[in-house]
Amino acid sequence: MSTTTDSTIQRRRILVQGIVQGVGFRPFIYGLAQRLGLDGFVLNNSQGVIIEIEGTMPTLALFQQALYDQAPPLARVDSVAVELLTPDHQQGFSIIHSQAGNERQALISPDSTICHNCLHELFDPDDRRYRYPFINCTNCGPRFTIVQDIPYDREKTTMRVFPMCSACQAEYEDPTNRRFHAQPNACPTCGPQVRLLDLGKGHERTLHQSREVDPLATAARLLAHGAILAIKGL
Repeated sequence: MSTTTDSTIQRRRILVQGIVQGVGFRPFIYGLAQRLGLDGFVLNNSQGVIIEIEGTMPTLALFQQALYDQAPPLARVDSVAVELLTPDHQQGFSIIHSQAGNERQALISPDSTICHNCLHELFDPDDRRYRYPFINCTNCGPRFTIVQDIPYDREKTTMRVFPMCSACQAEYEDPTNRRFHAQPNACPTCGPQVRLLDLGKGHERTLHQSREVDPLATAARLLAHGAILAIKGL
C-alpha cells in the first residue's frame, strides 16, 4: 500500500553534465521515461542535457539512479543537479529542440572506433551501408573532430554540408533507432565519399570516385606495386 509520500507527484528539473551530447543520451532518457511512465521532456543546451521530469517520488528516484547505472556506452555522467518545480501535469514525454546559451560547458565525446552493430552492417551484402567506410551510429564514429560549436547538433558540425537522404533522415528522427540524432549519420547515397587522387607532376587528378571501381582496393593494389600514398580523413 502506497504512503502519502510515495504517491506525491513531483516535477524536477535536472541538469546532467559530462559527455552527454552526441552519445545517444536523449533517446536513452526518452526510452527510460517511457518505461517508467514519467512525463516531461529532454533537450541539449550549451551546459549539457536538461530534463524536466514528473512523476511519483519513488519512480523519480529510480529514474535518477538509472542516469548513472544505465547510461549509453560512450556517455560519462559527471554531475546531476536537481531543482524542484511545480507539477504541471503534462502528459507524455518528448525530445525537444536544443537551446543555445552564453555559458558553454558541454563536453563532446572523442571519436570512437566502429561498434559491433555497425561492423555487422558494414560486411552485410544486403545492408544499404555495405562496405561504406563512413558508417557510424550514436555508439561510434566521429564526434570531436567534426564539431564546430555546441550544443552538438548537425548544423554545428562539418556534416552540415551533407543533406541526409530520406532513409537516413528517417533514422535520425526516430527515437527508437540507434542513429537517432547521430550527427555524422550518412550512407553511400548522401554522405561523404572516398576519392583517390593522383598528385603527380604538380597536378591533382581524380583517379577513382565511383561505386563501380573501389578506390580503397585500387589504393591497395598501388601500394602492393610500390606506390606512395598519403591518407587524409578518419
